[in-house]
Amino acid sequence: MKLGIIGLPNVGKSTLFNALAKAGAQSENYPFCTIDPNVGIVSVPDERLAFLAELYHPEKVTPAVIEFVDIAGLVRGASRGEGLGNKFLSHIREVDAIVHVVRCFNDDNVTHVEGKIDAVRDVETVNLELLFADMESVQKRLDWTEKMKKTGDKKYAAEAGIYARVLKDMEKNVAVRNMDLKPEERKLVSSLFLLTDKPVIYAANIAESDAGRPPEKIDMLQDLSAYAKKEKSEVLVVSAKVEAEIAQLDAEEKRLFLSEMGLHESGLDRLVETSYKTLGLISFFTVGPPEARAWTVAKGTKAPQAAGKIHTDFERGFIKAEVVGFDTLKKEGNMQNVKAKGLLRQEGRDYVIQDGDVILFKFNI
Repeated sequence: MKLGIIGLPNVGKSTLFNALAKAGAQSENYPFCTIDPNVGIVSVPDERLAFLAELYHPEKVTPAVIEFVDIAGLVRGASRGEGLGNKFLSHIREVDAIVHVVRCFNDDNVTHVEGKIDAVRDVETVNLELLFADMESVQKRLDWTEKMKKTGDKKYAAEAGIYARVLKDMEKNVAVRNMDLKPEERKLVSSLFLLTDKPVIYAANIAESDAGRPPEKIDMLQDLSAYAKKEKSEVLVVSAKVEAEIAQLDAEEKRLFLSEMGLHESGLDRLVETSYKTLGLISFFTVGPPEARAWTVAKGTKAPQAAGKIHTDFERGFIKAEVVGFDTLKKEGNMQNVKAKGLLRQEGRDYVIQDGDVILFKFNI
């Protein structure tokens, strides 16, 4: 999973990135501090994998990972090359989902490119630039498709109609992800890798003093939450400054710090949960003496395709999957008890992987 962190300059993108990835990315109080994207690989926190490691004592423990990309601040006119415009936009095309950091704190020492804080206006500024860039891409494809119609191939006439409708919706300020498209139409449009087609999570960067407060008690969040709800996107409330402090602590210190702040889990934990939910992802596990490992697949993935995540030979020669749910394994204490009680299931090609499945794949080639 690859997440792109975007937003206006000076909203806390790099501070949040540093906290999440512990990568030491440059962070200063002026626009375009980040020129080339910073990339950090982060292990996905999962207590289930820790339990399996304790149970099996494998030689190696391999968590799932998320790649965070800290993309330079976008400004009004970015789609026309303002700031470092199109160079930045190209980096966004490569991610699976967007984490749009929105400033929801006051600080006279941190400048704001618009002069005044307004969360919804800031979101609309960035979203509009993404939309303008997409309109240019769709117009180019529409022009090409119109020329290809002259060949007499009916598929080009159908495609031109779809692109024209998408362009018309864009002119009404509708993001591609929010358009009413049939599955085959969305598949066609997705081939353009449009920026506003990507799922988005709005990361509301609040003041350190607001961390732990109920979101409904923080005035700056209300309009942003209403905006996100309207477009069916998630809002993650986080304080980049608090996350930066948490990133420096060991596990026990982190637990105590979060408790003192009135928080149950870190921003990274919540961002992982929100990202998996937004992208429709789940985790399954393989475990044995050599390695305990978490794997990420889309909801609805069937057993042979999940096996193919491990190795293509596993999918090609798939025979069956021996499966037990994590909660069942934890309750029974070990795999011997699971087998003794007949709780280890034999699943075939049509089995749909469930979140938390512990699986041994059987294959033959």
